[in-house]
Amino acid sequence: MAKPPQIGDPRKLADGLTCLLAPNPSPMTFWGTNTYLLGHDRLAVIDPGPDDPAHLAAVMDAIGGRPVSHILVTHSHLDHSPLARPLARATGAPVLAFGDSAAGRSTIMTDLARAGDLGGGEGIDHAFAPDVCLADGEVITGKDWTLRALHTPGHLGNHMCFLWNDRAFTGDLVMGWATSLVSPPDGDLTDFMASCTRLSDTGARQGYAGHGAPIPDLQGRIAALVTHRRQREAQILDQLAKGAQSARDITKAIYTDVAAALLPMAERNVLAHLIDLTSRQIAAPSGPLSGASKFTLK
Repeated sequence: MAKPPQIGDPRKLADGLTCLLAPNPSPMTFWGTNTYLLGHDRLAVIDPGPDDPAHLAAVMDAIGGRPVSHILVTHSHLDHSPLARPLARATGAPVLAFGDSAAGRSTIMTDLARAGDLGGGEGIDHAFAPDVCLADGEVITGKDWTLRALHTPGHLGNHMCFLWNDRAFTGDLVMGWATSLVSPPDGDLTDFMASCTRLSDTGARQGYAGHGAPIPDLQGRIAALVTHRRQREAQILDQLAKGAQSARDITKAIYTDVAAALLPMAERNVLAHLIDLTSRQIAAPSGPLSGASKFTLK
């Protein structure tokens, strides 16, 4: 494993691209959140990070008095978006994203969220409201850079990746160090798999993720993540072949090498798979769908 970078220390990743690490390491954020500064004389800031005064000071120090034209947010989890508003006040730049924290949900997840008994809601920045809502495919242009916004729901409904030449800022859709959490009704595995395919179809060769080191072979990493999800699906189907089981039952059976503290998140991923299998009419819950439902094969 690569050595973690120094928190708050600007690192040049490419010509016109600098990264700063936020002081929020955890089992879910790895070293912490990556905040990217794109451009030379006039900047875009991608994923400002958590609302932390020390991180704001580090970002402003790295900006070094240069004008900031755009603040872009891949998605509105508390480790990515809350610093956007303080940074906007400090720089005068608008905040751009797909939409608020409820934007981009699929119909099935909207219905499940309305039912209110599925759990979820981990780490959502409910106060997030961008100044500009970006459309899928919209092009954002700065003084010496151009980005294309790609709506990539799955980890969260309002998740976007930003394409930069043959590279991509992948947020939490694709990371090199771990798979992404998909926790219904905020996350949607059906959308997640489609978004992975869509990002792969862009041909982007390198990725800059929301957490962890740059991804040198983005195409290979996406393929590995899709394979991993299909393998998890196969394990879940094997368990369902033994009879009706809940997400918790299945998690205990198949996540045998995961620390106990991470099992609740693993259970959310399993539930996401079960909902995906239900939507594909491969499995079905016994009664109304909830976090505690038992599922059977159809």
